[in-house]
Amino acid sequence: MDAELLIRGGLVFDGTGADPARADVAVAQGKVVAVGRDLPARPDAQVFDATGQWVTPGFFDNHTHYDAEVLAAPGLRESVRHGVTTVLMGSCSLGTVLSPPEDTADVFARVEALPHGFVLDTLRRHQTWQTPAGYAAALDAMPLGPNVACYLGHSDLRVAAMGLGPATDGKVRPSAEQMAVMEGHLHAALDAGFLGFSSMTNPWDKVGGDRFRSRRLPSTYATWGEYRRFHAILRDRGAILQSAPNITTKVNVLLFLAASAGFGVRKPLKTALITAADVKANPTLARAVTDGVRLVNRGLGANVRWQSVPMPFEVYADGVDLVVFEEFGAGEAALHLQDHLARVELFRDPAYRARFKKDYARKFAPRVWHRDLYDAQIVACPDAALVGRSIGAVADARGQHPIDGFLDLVIEHGPALRWRTTIANHRAPQLARLAAHPAVQVGFADSGAHLRNMAFYDFPLHWLRIAKRAEDEGNPLMSMGKAVARVTGEQAAWYGLDAGHLRVGDRADIAVVDPARLDAELDAYHEAPMPGVPGLDRMVKRNHAVTATVIGGAVVYQGGAFVEGFGREGHGRFLRAGERTTPRTAAAVRH
Repeated sequence: MDAELLIRGGLVFDGTGADPARADVAVAQGKVVAVGRDLPARPDAQVFDATGQWVTPGFFDNHTHYDAEVLAAPGLRESVRHGVTTVLMGSCSLGTVLSPPEDTADVFARVEALPHGFVLDTLRRHQTWQTPAGYAAALDAMPLGPNVACYLGHSDLRVAAMGLGPATDGKVRPSAEQMAVMEGHLHAALDAGFLGFSSMTNPWDKVGGDRFRSRRLPSTYATWGEYRRFHAILRDRGAILQSAPNITTKVNVLLFLAASAGFGVRKPLKTALITAADVKANPTLARAVTDGVRLVNRGLGANVRWQSVPMPFEVYADGVDLVVFEEFGAGEAALHLQDHLARVELFRDPAYRARFKKDYARKFAPRVWHRDLYDAQIVACPDAALVGRSIGAVADARGQHPIDGFLDLVIEHGPALRWRTTIANHRAPQLARLAAHPAVQVGFADSGAHLRNMAFYDFPLHWLRIAKRAEDEGNPLMSMGKAVARVTGEQAAWYGLDAGHLRVGDRADIAVVDPARLDAELDAYHEAPMPGVPGLDRMVKRNHAVTATVIGGAVVYQGGAFVEGFGREGHGRFLRAGERTTPRTAAAVRH
């Protein structure tokens, strides 16, 4: 036995959905070489005692916006510390593959709530590629922490072919030559191993910077005929579409379902959509969209999955800096302004306040935010007496309308007024049903984005806690083997990636989890410095449920600390869709 690493005595899950078995896992040259009882270890092997713990394949994050961070800090520590060993990038039409740095920063920064200067400086320092193949090669050459796979983003593609101004002008359509260029880039990306193509139809998402500020993302200006051209390529080549319906009206989800459906005469188009959630503002929506997609998948031969985060969708805001304000006119007007003094002038305008109150009062208009400032708790403020109170209650104490109270607080304290609310997934039974639904993929962490607004990096642990609690209470949602597969092998297989399994011959990407630590510690709020952005603390998660993370056969995180050299030495790799990197034997566990 030439094992360099032996994980001894854990309950081993192979990621296929099979029941786990008590076993040792032996690793050599980055691969799993044996799984069985009482495996021997050579004298110089690293031995990890996993007694009483779960040994699972590394977790799979299906929706991130790490595209800028991976260039500046390729270790992606906030995911790896929670057992995530594979991340997908290029989501929601965004990407750093083809467009010049200035345009990419304008498109990327505001919608994902990242510092514009950080995105721009990072791209200027690191962008050396000009093609999708060059981008893949550049990622593969970086000292990656987790494995990375990606889509080609439609907004990135449009800007590269048309220029940022024309691409965000609703009166301009791409010429035949520009469409041919975009289609050529998509073919080249698929040749290079990209997962597929991502687009965006939700009008919330806005361009930042100073040149075309507050125009929508380039992808949203496309006609459905333009989308169909790309869908045809994806269908023909067996690639994946990732997109977002119009979150406010939700009507065009029907077009996505029709685009995916095979109708018995063509190949279905694999489609991953964001997002299914038990929204406070519409308590019946989650069941309708998940059950509806399940029926379409069965009846019309579609292959659609909703991505959904398996935890309360709690968001934080510094003043008015929160994406949900993009869903109505008064909020858009505030976020259009970058300077606090300009915002103060706007907030003092009686006409603006009347407009904001009108938007706030439209309780039955299509929306995601519940628009209830009594359900908005202040968590930090220069006036310490306000901390712990709701914004609505503060307004009541001052004899004000909730909107007047809110705007006055922002005038007084600006971004130093920090508050939180939960907009979805607030009901435990409905959340459990949603996360277990066959039309849902557990994920949508938005890792690497919305740095001051939310932190879902540890979402797999929340899902495992839900599944374990249900089993402990005698009402299992599914077996724990299948629950682990939901965040490992099931998704890796759907996306066509060589990841998510723990069998002889598989790449050794492993998470060791202490099930006793799947407790309330998962819910705690933390902040930590953002790599590459001096003075910015981002929201993170900290817990002790993951006792070790192994990537490419190396223990990179153990006992709450990263190994020396992590982030400077490569462990992960660029994963190419459909590529099998290692042969695998049929045997799973040797008894």
